[in-house]
Amino acid sequence: MAHAFKTPHFFDKLSPFQIIVLFYISAALLSTLLISLPFLHQEGVNLSFIDSLFTAVSAISVTGLTVVSTADTFNTPGYFVLMFILQFGGIGVMTLGTFIWLLLGQKIGLKRRQLIKTDQNRTTFAGMVKLIRQILLIIVIIEIIGALILGVYFTQYFPTTSEAFIQGAFASVSATTNAGFDITGSSLVMFKSDYFVQFINILLLTLGAIGFPVLIEVKDYLTRRSEDFFNFSLFTKLTSVTFGLLVLIGTVLIYLFDRTHFFQGKSWHESFFYAFFQSVTTRNGGLATMDVSEFTPSTLLVICVLMFIGASPSSVGGGIRTTTFAITLLAILAYARGRSHVRIFHREIDQEDIFRSFIVISTAIMITTGAIISLSLFEPQFSLLEVMFEACSAFGTTGLSMGITSDLHSIGKIIIIGLMFIGRIGIFSFLFILRGRVTSDNYRYPREPMIIG
Repeated sequence: MAHAFKTPHFFDKLSPFQIIVLFYISAALLSTLLISLPFLHQEGVNLSFIDSLFTAVSAISVTGLTVVSTADTFNTPGYFVLMFILQFGGIGVMTLGTFIWLLLGQKIGLKRRQLIKTDQNRTTFAGMVKLIRQILLIIVIIEIIGALILGVYFTQYFPTTSEAFIQGAFASVSATTNAGFDITGSSLVMFKSDYFVQFINILLLTLGAIGFPVLIEVKDYLTRRSEDFFNFSLFTKLTSVTFGLLVLIGTVLIYLFDRTHFFQGKSWHESFFYAFFQSVTTRNGGLATMDVSEFTPSTLLVICVLMFIGASPSSVGGGIRTTTFAITLLAILAYARGRSHVRIFHREIDQEDIFRSFIVISTAIMITTGAIISLSLFEPQFSLLEVMFEACSAFGTTGLSMGITSDLHSIGKIIIIGLMFIGRIGIFSFLFILRGRVTSDNYRYPREPMIIG
């Protein structure tokens, strides 16, 4: 018989945002303890607390920045523990938490529905439990199919079938959750000429970063009856178009800025896949088919911007999110054209969403800039571009690096840990950490115009 869920008095005083942050902190600490267990390590490996914490936060935030080599540090049981943490961080603590509650026969009450709504950036309480079931089902099916395809294909790369399928399973989970971790020891560099492996990873990375609502709508569209009318939501349309344009623009700019440098002497298909894969992985993936530090500074700055934007809302990714970027850009264009409203796809964007988008971008810029300045101060041995790249990668929970992560001092690691955590929970959750419950103003002051710009 299901027992009613009783919320502890302590949690009653917290807002859903604060509880979500607390859950992610708890998950990070628990992951740190798990990763520190000696029997999960290769023989002779001894992880310090700060390195365990860094790896745990990188895994729970599905970032992929590492201060140690995953392949050289963990053994096979350690790989499976990491896969579980990546799964936990990728689809959200409330998604897996709700699934566990359902397995235990617990009732999903209003408080839990509030937490799911907050964790998944939903606007209503309708269909919360159904949403969680659909997310889990879709992600698990994608990962299983990816693991089987890669596992079978990897038998030509690895000496035993078991190793091939372990590699395939880890690669599938890492790509789908956009975690960026690898157990090959060199990301996807060994597959730089294997376009099939790259294509499968691009597909998995995209499915993970495009957003759970988009995947659910596509599933509903494909399983509908032929006579039923179906209309995709504005969120799905705007997210998909923005996502696709960012990948396309990123591919073109990466190629153009490096056509006389990294791509010089390479065939058209080599250049295309290098540029295309790096553009896709900036959405949140963190996997790489080459050493990104070989790119020109112009290309690296483009990648920084793409990582800062990140993936779509309600996905496995971080950053400011694609819709935030799109709405802000549309608002600027509308204002420049003298329009008072933002319209797209025969719909009008709510003024509150426009305001929230500018809040997210402004706060993200301040946080990332502050982190870059701090890293430049405490890590003077690195160039400004290296520090900027690392900070954008951490905030976007991307995981790409110019190779400085393992050489960071403790303070530098803590700064990156903070950025990865904020990037995963989102700007609003971060802003609401110290915020209490919403209260309405009892009075208002007279308005007075200000000189702006």
